[in-house]
Amino acid sequence: MAAACGRLWPRGAAGVVGLAAAPRPALPLPGRCFSSSGYQVQSDGKPAKFQPPPKPLIIDKQKQREERRFLSPEFIPPRGRTDPLKFYIERKDMIQRRKVFNIPEFYVGSVLAVTTADPYASEKASRFVGICIQRGGKGLGATFVLRNVIEDQGVEICYELYNPRIQAIEVLKLEKRLDDNLMYLRDALPEYSTFDMNMKPVSHLDYEEIPVNKLQVRMKPKPWSKRWERPKYNIKGIKFELPEKKMKEAQKWSQPWLEFDMLREYDTSKIEEKIWKEVSEELKK
Repeated sequence: MAAACGRLWPRGAAGVVGLAAAPRPALPLPGRCFSSSGYQVQSDGKPAKFQPPPKPLIIDKQKQREERRFLSPEFIPPRGRTDPLKFYIERKDMIQRRKVFNIPEFYVGSVLAVTTADPYASEKASRFVGICIQRGGKGLGATFVLRNVIEDQGVEICYELYNPRIQAIEVLKLEKRLDDNLMYLRDALPEYSTFDMNMKPVSHLDYEEIPVNKLQVRMKPKPWSKRWERPKYNIKGIKFELPEKKMKEAQKWSQPWLEFDMLREYDTSKIEEKIWKEVSEELKK
């Protein structure tokens, strides 16, 4: 033990037969060393005090999932609602549908694969893959639009979210975009709307934050379906390559007073909180 605790010599060429190496300065061990068996001991020969390993960090995935809760936009009634009872009855039907059919979380910009019943197909079902460019409607009338470019031809399909003909909705890539509406992809280059029909899903954990794709697309030459450069559309996902004169002319159509229009939008936080509790409790039954 004394020999082991005296000095610590590093391994070098001195251990090779026939070779001589210059002695190196010893490395002192302050108050403790390791025995030949590998246990840590003090200078007086007594074993050191046991130190337990640090406690593992336990991540409550269920709690994180609840904190990052997602309420599908069709559950929130429109501002001009005149009959709350109608939306309450529809909400009951929507919850019953979700109990027997899995409607995943997705946003505008996510890549989806939808399988629908088709009596004219060879396997009595058809599958379409595309990017979600729009979500609309409220209650049972909620819809979403998928777009893909197949054989240099743009194809768009509008699905009813609660249509019983839908057999499966699979999220292949869950992400958001800079804009809540991607209808301008019709006027963009085809490469931004082209997806493989056999695309494999990209894994994503439930408690992770939804990534935001900050891609800015390039547009085809004019004419476009709409004047996307005008401020009223507030487009952030287009890389405009128009002349400076055209961009200045578009600014003439700006409406700066809309920013201060308090009647344009309304706060839905209380309604969302109430509906979220109702939906979560019903789905747990």
